[in-house]
Amino acid sequence: MNEPMTSRLADADMQAAPAALLRAAIRARELARQTGTPLVVMRDGVVVEQPMPDKADDLNLHQRPPTN
Repeated sequence: MNEPMTSRLADADMQAAPAALLRAAIRARELARQTGTPLVVMRDGVVVEQPMPDKADDLNLHQRPPTN
């Protein structure tokens, strides 16, 4: 799961999509942390609210979080 996200589509816009999604995920985490609100994510097809840890405890975005 440590391989970087890449698009297999030939369209140039789609090649930039994985990087844009990563930037959006980082920004969503920053915003949730700043406002003290949980981050809403989908895990295994279920929508869950994830409390935001301090920045030092933040999840590595290149790895899928462990499932419960």
